Amino acid sequence: MLSYNIIGAAMASLSLSSAAAFAVQDAERDTIIHAGHLIAAPGEARVREAVSIIVRGDQIVAIEDGYIEAVDADLVDLSDQWVMPGFIDAHVHITNQQGPGRRISAFTEGPADRAISGVLYANRTLMAGFTTVQDVGGNIEALRALRLGIESGAIAGPRLRIAGGAVTPTGGHGDTNGWAVHVLRQSGSPYACNGADDCARAVRQLVQEGADVIKITATGGVLSSTGAGVEQQFFQQELEAIVGAAHMMGRRVTAHAHGVTGINAFLRAGGDSIEHGTYLDDESIRLFRRNEAILVPTVMAGVWVADQADAGWMTPFQAAKARTVGPQMVEMVRRAHEGGVTIAFGTDSGVSAHGDNAQEFGLYVDAGMSEMEAIATATTIGAIHVGLEDQIGRIAPGFVADIVAVDGDPLADIDELLDIDFVMARGVVHKNED
Repeated sequence: MLSYNIIGAAMASLSLSSAAAFAVQDAERDTIIHAGHLIAAPGEARVREAVSIIVRGDQIVAIEDGYIEAVDADLVDLSDQWVMPGFIDAHVHITNQQGPGRRISAFTEGPADRAISGVLYANRTLMAGFTTVQDVGGNIEALRALRLGIESGAIAGPRLRIAGGAVTPTGGHGDTNGWAVHVLRQSGSPYACNGADDCARAVRQLVQEGADVIKITATGGVLSSTGAGVEQQFFQQELEAIVGAAHMMGRRVTAHAHGVTGINAFLRAGGDSIEHGTYLDDESIRLFRRNEAILVPTVMAGVWVADQADAGWMTPFQAAKARTVGPQMVEMVRRAHEGGVTIAFGTDSGVSAHGDNAQEFGLYVDAGMSEMEAIATATTIGAIHVGLEDQIGRIAPGFVADIVAVDGDPLADIDELLDIDFVMARGVVHKNED
């Protein structure tokens, strides 16, 4: 069972957020935000100075030059701050977090335990300025419950898009590995598949169960306890069947992929995006650009697993891969960025700690992006990646009121984003450290 410490922390988190985020707000009153420096569409528009953002319900209805008077409206004074759209993290695991003892929890925790953990982690993520996340690998029952709780307003958390479990070959990175044979036979993934027809079945099952996006494990992975490596693990016909079945049912497909053979095979099959992309090459870059596919780098995860490789809690298979794969990530982003690959922000939080998501921005700058380019990955570009570009990712009339602010200029120092001072999600103020 989930420890009472985690349950208590989750409930305390919800209770504290309730005081700030769920205070009674007059639905008839607008909110007027005085924004000192507005980065309304990162990467696309100049910074605007001294403007007023008018929010009605959960929508932005207007942006006016100057500071207009708040008559019959609630005023939020951010006149000394830098104001941006709420951030989008396209790769999280919101209902769990890695560390010692985590492997055994697959057998001691159920969907209800994971959902309760998700309450805690969702709140931490929201307070860090992330108003939308995409969970690409978790128990779909727990995720559906958490998604509903957030949508209803009962839980303070980011907008949640879910993949559920990953479509994986039997014994692949998304399947059960590293246990006694009788355990493997009883606890294998329902989305493990073999052959094109069976893989199409797995996709359709996930759509039936409520997945917003389909994730597959096109290669081996670091934290699966197997010595199968990190190269291609699906046959080409299987990849084509997965992508075809998903697209027929209106779902995009993203692939966990480290090794170049799996990256390129998936892109040739028409896949929409790659998670990680560690060993991409020049051919990969050509395929990304030809297909208008998107890379979600998750550099934080690479840094974290490399740091943890000798901590003593990983299995020998995991530790060996962590030492090899982790250090490659920053240079991979540099090559992709210089090659013109579209990059969307993703952290793999749940591997690293929830709430630390903004550290990814600095790693992108280390890899050669400008500060504005890095912010765009989590706003204007991130919105395109999650298919919500007409709703989120920018501050503009008709868009959802997902708004964050910091005290200092993030275009001069990206680390300003590590300390978010203001968070509004869907028109509700959750944090305001004025």
